[in-house]
Amino acid sequence: MNKPATKQIEVQIMGQSYLLACPEGGESALLDAVERVDTAMCRIRDAGKVKARDRIAVLASLNLAFELSQKEAEFQASSFAQTESAPSHDAGPFDQDPLDPQTQARVEELMRRLDQTLDKDGRLI
Repeated sequence: MNKPATKQIEVQIMGQSYLLACPEGGESALLDAVERVDTAMCRIRDAGKVKARDRIAVLASLNLAFELSQKEAEFQASSFAQTESAPSHDAGPFDQDPLDPQTQARVEELMRRLDQTLDKDGRLI
């Protein structure tokens, strides 16, 4: 089976450079994700209570995962409300699963990595 073509993109997160693999055509989505992570991590660092980069990363990941789960819940609630109020309608763009398989796999990988990190001492801070 052929793998999709990938390229490497250098990004900065909280002042540190990372070289990331990116599928062709996915640059915009990756850069958006990098911006979200960088913003979340810098916000935690700038609050001044947490200094260790790994702990900042864990907290930022948890915050982003929480925001994602809230948006999924809102989406599912609005989809349910639409289904209840309109018993018959043509399929639209919001009738799909909230996450595409690649995004779902990425979220699961991040959650697995969080679990591994937290297993080391069982504490966030």
